[in-house]
Amino acid sequence: MIANLVLLALPLVATYLLTTLWHRRFRQFANFPQLKPSFLWGHLKVIHEYTLRGPPRIHHDTVFAEMAKELGNPPLMFCDLRPASYPMVVVTSHEVAEQISRVSKLFPWSTPKSPTLGDLVQLIGPESILVRKNEDWKQLRKRFNPGFAPQHLMTLLPCILDKTDIFIKHLDRYANLGDEFPLLKLTINLTFDIIGAITMNVDFNAQHSESSNQGEFIRLYDQLVSLYRGDENLPWWMYPRREWHRHRLSGKIDRQLEAMIQAHAEQQQQQQNGKAKPRDVLSLSLQGGDQLTARLLAETRDQLKTFLFAGHDTTGILLAWLFYELSRSPHVLQAVRDELDELFGPDPDPAAVREKLLAPNGDELIQRMTYTTAVIKEILRLYPPAGTARMSPPNSGCTVRTPDGQSFCLDGAIIYNCATIIQRDRTVFGDTANDFVPERWLGDKAGIMSAGAQDEDVEPRGGDAGDRKSIPPGAWRPFERGPRNCIGQDLATIEVRVIVAVVARAFDFVKVGLGELDLDEKGQPVVNEKGQYRTKSEMYNVSGPGEEAARVKRSSGC
Repeated sequence: MIANLVLLALPLVATYLLTTLWHRRFRQFANFPQLKPSFLWGHLKVIHEYTLRGPPRIHHDTVFAEMAKELGNPPLMFCDLRPASYPMVVVTSHEVAEQISRVSKLFPWSTPKSPTLGDLVQLIGPESILVRKNEDWKQLRKRFNPGFAPQHLMTLLPCILDKTDIFIKHLDRYANLGDEFPLLKLTINLTFDIIGAITMNVDFNAQHSESSNQGEFIRLYDQLVSLYRGDENLPWWMYPRREWHRHRLSGKIDRQLEAMIQAHAEQQQQQQNGKAKPRDVLSLSLQGGDQLTARLLAETRDQLKTFLFAGHDTTGILLAWLFYELSRSPHVLQAVRDELDELFGPDPDPAAVREKLLAPNGDELIQRMTYTTAVIKEILRLYPPAGTARMSPPNSGCTVRTPDGQSFCLDGAIIYNCATIIQRDRTVFGDTANDFVPERWLGDKAGIMSAGAQDEDVEPRGGDAGDRKSIPPGAWRPFERGPRNCIGQDLATIEVRVIVAVVARAFDFVKVGLGELDLDEKGQPVVNEKGQYRTKSEMYNVSGPGEEAARVKRSSGC
């Protein structure tokens, strides 16, 4: 009897499952622009096919850009990632992206962060500011804001310069030897040293010349981060062994951080003598707590993990791209050096620049690095080093309108504001949308690059007719925008300006391998029609760590 009932039920269950799958694949988001999905794999198969068409390890943003191009570049595009993940809407228009990131009646703190952030739990911790919501998030952000105020950040110049001095010693050594070296590894170690000192007042010695002599914390951290890079960034249940390794490494890092926090808390209690309260992230996290409870310890630990991760990797990538673009753009490099000559004097020696930066008006000199700031902003436009995703819960009624007047309900889908596509929009940036043109930002009235503070359109100078029209603030969003923009954006841009001021006139970088210069028969670089040196191949963003090499030599001006 039971067996007969089961046999009768099986066709009904199968019909229900097939009908449900059919609805979700071909009906639920049918009104969205999208490529044809597979019945079983949604758009996972399509994404894989487009990935195979590109060069090795091509970044998924580039894949999305090619898919959107196939569709005629709609303002948003649907990608069904089920069963591996949630369905996703890739936003390619700055007008739609602004609706996602801004405050609304539905979402007073902007559209909530995506639950896929949970995939980073071993890296950032369950109490991270990134995953906190609503008033809980607001109070945490308010606690840390003083540590990232521009006035306070300028007091950190000695620390940034001390760490940059170590970076320069490495460049000197490679210049003497003439050896190839991984520039990205050097820049990431530099920025990790800086963020460690600024957030925790701890010297992690990340820039030690021998990785085997680095501290245990750095070695553990590198191993953990490496498990989040590459092509295996799929759900944990598809790679249980990888997830176990993440959990094990994260636990060891947690124990080391907790020991540092406890030592700092004890020291802080002993030094409460009326002095100005410190503004490093560790001290700010502990303020207001009479004792170090288990809850406060866990919360502080996870904020440190978050800031260490977010504050070094992205800035290191920014620096690597910046030095690469300067190496193949002679007119831009000369303009940067001319500006530095004007501000810091003709002596390019790093010690002379350091002295100027530490003088009473050093912070004013940084603010006056107008062209260098435009270079940084253009690098971040072309190569945004980070991304973020949101999600509107089912039945919330989160609806956006596209520039052509269509409405789309985004409930239940990951919402990905794809900065790589948005910031290369030809309707905004004209025919030079894919070109390195720092001059387009010389009319930027925002000055220091707090993305959320840009309330006026930019009136750019230079470029083609598409560049001469005003650039909407929302069309530049490497730090995202709205109340949940990146808290550390001013730290990153101050860091980079200081490093450029010290390094750009002292050294010339030469790319080796992918992206290297194409020399003529006399061994000289050839300038193309865009004013850049011709290269043998094009550089591109990859999923995972970059492995390309560079050489460095002292500038002839030194």
